[in-house]
Amino acid sequence: MKGQITLYTLCMVAALMSSCNLYKQYRRPEVKADGLFRDPVAVNDTLVTDTNTMADLPWEEVFTDPQLQSLIRTGLERNTDLQTALLRVQEAQAGLMSSRLAYLPSFNLAPQGGVSSFDKSRGNWTYTLPVVAGWEIDLFGKLLNSKRAAKAALMQSEAYEQAVRTQVVSAIANYYYTLLMLDEQLEITKETALLWEKNVETMKAMKEAAMVNEAAVVQSEANRYMIAANVPELESQIRQFENALSLLLRQAPRFVERGKLKDQHLPEVLKTGVSMQLLSRRPDVKAAEMALTGTFYNANVARSAFYPQLSLTGTGGWTNDAGVIVNPGKMIVSAVGSLTQPIFNRGANLARLRIAKAQQEEALLQFEQTILNAGGEVSDALDSYRAAEVKLKLRAQQVDALQKSVEYTQELLVLGGSSTYLEVLTAQQSLLSAQLSAVFDRFQRIQSVVSLYRALGGGTE
Repeated sequence: MKGQITLYTLCMVAALMSSCNLYKQYRRPEVKADGLFRDPVAVNDTLVTDTNTMADLPWEEVFTDPQLQSLIRTGLERNTDLQTALLRVQEAQAGLMSSRLAYLPSFNLAPQGGVSSFDKSRGNWTYTLPVVAGWEIDLFGKLLNSKRAAKAALMQSEAYEQAVRTQVVSAIANYYYTLLMLDEQLEITKETALLWEKNVETMKAMKEAAMVNEAAVVQSEANRYMIAANVPELESQIRQFENALSLLLRQAPRFVERGKLKDQHLPEVLKTGVSMQLLSRRPDVKAAEMALTGTFYNANVARSAFYPQLSLTGTGGWTNDAGVIVNPGKMIVSAVGSLTQPIFNRGANLARLRIAKAQQEEALLQFEQTILNAGGEVSDALDSYRAAEVKLKLRAQQVDALQKSVEYTQELLVLGGSSTYLEVLTAQQSLLSAQLSAVFDRFQRIQSVVSLYRALGGGTE
């Protein structure tokens, strides 16, 4: 008997020694973040790379338009996706509470009663009123790792909520600035259409003076109709974006109060911080890491299934079933300790462990890919800003040159010079196209700032 106890003790010590890894906490794998932003080049000193990042700015300091701020606040209060994400946080909080309560004993009231009769004798009523308590001793980290996994799930859901929050902020801003761009393009198109109405009248007068022929008049009218046809198209696009923005705010489609594109002021100095800050600032990266953390602890839970489980069970209560009828009932108390060592289910445990390891590898790949995606989005936003800056300067020169071209060709045509109506028509169409493109370039620069702010993890506060 003594030899058996000694052998069992040795086995327990060996099991405890081999299970030390079950108590280890998650450590972030080595991540190479250098070069994630693709070594961006500063444009007119607007880009500053240091330990500060524009993502640290509250969204109110980035988007200063009062009407836009009002829309963002409404979206943060009412957006369906964000409200769903908040409910997921509550679910994860309940899951963590449940895992913490697993450390405490469980108590159950299990009353029983019955009537028995032998050989038609008078029935005897027996009853038992026990309170059963059960307590699992966490020898090999099963409960501990379950709690850590639940905590990681909570942090993942919180990071997901932050990711949805920053997406809502940036989406509302993008819709708003798109509407401002379309408003300005619509205004330019309407003004051009009015100019072409006057131009048609001018062509008719010149025809009467035998300065142009009927073809020039017809061409001017056709061009006026072409430009006028763009007005309802732009109005339709504006209405569609208003509807989309209203749905994002969980409101019925409606008109959106807004300002002017030319009055918008966004940060002119862009601070991206360092690459490693994406790991702590960007919510989808944090969510991916918390998913990896959860799989790490789930794998430990699967490993703990190979080790014995120690459970304590206690019962206390009253009964009148003691072989003879005794009334009133007497108190009963019992306590049992059990140690369960898995033997025949080793194959099932191995399968669960392999699944857990595979899920951990999947989560690691997803974590690494999320970091790369984040760096790519930052790089794309920076390059878009750079391109918009360059295009705005060139576009301004193009518009200026085309305005002069329109003036010169019109003067030559009116004065009966060498200019033809086709040259006037081409110059005016090119000017309109350049003006609309200039508006889009300004929008693209604003949009790149919004995209950079979101890509860096801004808008979470």
